[in-house]
Amino acid sequence: METTKSLYEKVGGEQAIAKVVDYFYKLVLADDTVNEFFKNTDMEKQRRHQTKFISFALGGPNQYSGKSMAKAHEGMNLQPAHFHAIVKHLHDSLAHFGVSEPEIEQALSHVAELKDDILYK
Repeated sequence: METTKSLYEKVGGEQAIAKVVDYFYKLVLADDTVNEFFKNTDMEKQRRHQTKFISFALGGPNQYSGKSMAKAHEGMNLQPAHFHAIVKHLHDSLAHFGVSEPEIEQALSHVAELKDDILYK
């Protein structure tokens, strides 16, 4: 009997997600809509946090020990346009690595749940 794999397992676990995150930040840092928010960011640390966060969002182990979403985005006053740009880059990054559209939608639904903790802080 086959057990249902989590999206985390289907994608290939944390190593595969780390590659998605690297590609994601290439897109983000090339986007003038949102790259200003990362100009004073330790990107190595940011990539590690994001890999753990996305791993958890896709059903992997919860190893994320960073600040709460509200705390992490405090003082940034992120607007819906910024949130949508990030979501689009995450979508495109997952698609780039062959994740199917229904699985991408599943992953993005987890991200959408955090919208209120991220916007207007």
